[in-house]
Amino acid sequence: MNLQLHSETHDLSGKVKITGSKSESNRLLILQALQPLLTIDNISNSDDTVVLKDALKSQESIIDIHHAGTAMRFLTAYYAVQPGKTVHLTGSGRMRQRPISPLVDALRTLGAKIEYEENEGFPPLKIEGQKISKQEVQIDAHISSQYISALMLVGSSFPNGLKIHLNGKVTSLPYLKMTAQILKKVGVETIFEDTYIQVQSSRIEAKNIAVESDWSSASYFYSLAALSASAEIELSTYHKSSLQGDSSLVSIYKQLGVNTTFKDNSILLIKKETTTLNELRLDLNSSPDLAQTIVVTCFGLGIACHITGLHTLKIKETDRLLALENELTKLGATISVTNDSLSLAPSSQIHKNIAIKTYEDHRMAMAFAPLALKVPIVIKNAEVVSKSFPDFWRNLEDFKIYHKILP
Repeated sequence: MNLQLHSETHDLSGKVKITGSKSESNRLLILQALQPLLTIDNISNSDDTVVLKDALKSQESIIDIHHAGTAMRFLTAYYAVQPGKTVHLTGSGRMRQRPISPLVDALRTLGAKIEYEENEGFPPLKIEGQKISKQEVQIDAHISSQYISALMLVGSSFPNGLKIHLNGKVTSLPYLKMTAQILKKVGVETIFEDTYIQVQSSRIEAKNIAVESDWSSASYFYSLAALSASAEIELSTYHKSSLQGDSSLVSIYKQLGVNTTFKDNSILLIKKETTTLNELRLDLNSSPDLAQTIVVTCFGLGIACHITGLHTLKIKETDRLLALENELTKLGATISVTNDSLSLAPSSQIHKNIAIKTYEDHRMAMAFAPLALKVPIVIKNAEVVSKSFPDFWRNLEDFKIYHKILP
């Protein structure tokens, strides 16, 4: 489905209720599978979370998680510690190109029995669940924090808990802190000191956890506000003390002219005047999922940006750095990328009715959509947003950003 977007206003006002955080929901689902007394409210309705939830309930021997990278990592660890259960864990073509060996190597060290069914180091996997008795492991920390989070989550069910030694600089540190805080919230004691994590063995008591709304999803409305002439947008359900690293949006977008007011259970985004910033410089090592949205916002505002800490974007749903370079260049941008950084020169014009390729990546579709406030734009394969934000296109219509389905 290809959508042509256009805006009928440059002054935005409205309210949006955003689904629960995908990151929080997925962690809690694994803990719930390990400790069934746990109940969850405001769970994400994203494809990734639905896929994970269905997989955990499935009695089939073949589990296909499609494009859901978090599900691949978390389920690899989960199935590895289910004695007597054998599964074949697979996914999309792109998923079979995304590395899994750091996690598999760590799990094998603990006694897991995992085989690569096609290419060494990549899914699909054959996993024969084992009872894990070892309690100490090392893992590279610079590739993906999800490998470490997966170990932390299942480690809570080990008889003696789990000690994790991290090698190298930690990537996406807020996501590891989120995992540790969620474990503590459900009653699992966790120690996290620099390159050492200890997860205590614990039996979770009956407990109900409410999931905060997703800050990554909020980023697209921050972009809309920044690109508008004026805006007053209320988003729920958000809290000033958030577990999510992407809440750094508040300080980042303040530089781009958007102020955030925290209310009892929501945030209010207000844009009144144009930013006077000439260049935005950021290190997004702790929140790389914001990169696409921020870069597109800067392009739409005609300001330069230089962003580092982006090495994990090469192994996401697509090579996000290359995808950004390709699509922004089509729109008239001057942009250059390396393996871990991106530089955008200021632009004075945006080409109209350019068809943006989304590369089966939900964030490409949603990051580019706010440019409809500046020029008509086409988003190809727009249905990909269901991976994390199924209501996205309907929510845009509430702000008079309309779409037409193209043949």
